[in-house]
Amino acid sequence: MTYDRPLSDAVPGPPGAAREWRHRAACADEDPELFFPLVERERDPQVMRARAVCRCCPVLLACRLWAIRYGEDVGIWGATTAAQRRAIRRALLAER
Repeated sequence: MTYDRPLSDAVPGPPGAAREWRHRAACADEDPELFFPLVERERDPQVMRARAVCRCCPVLLACRLWAIRYGEDVGIWGATTAAQRRAIRRALLAER
């Protein structure tokens, strides 16, 4: 299962450029455990703190799109939970 059609142009640049956003990510200086809560509930304080970091991030969209494209099923990526990303993937597949 791939998501190339809707996401292929979302992170422009030469091959490998899609991963370069990680160097500019706001979470790079944070404890990684913040972004991998045991329970991903919308109102969980840890989820809310992780999403707050994401919302200030200059590469939020690239991170979110990468997580959707490559099926990241755990953790907070681009201010989204795994459940939110699964819903986005289902919606993208329904468009095809």
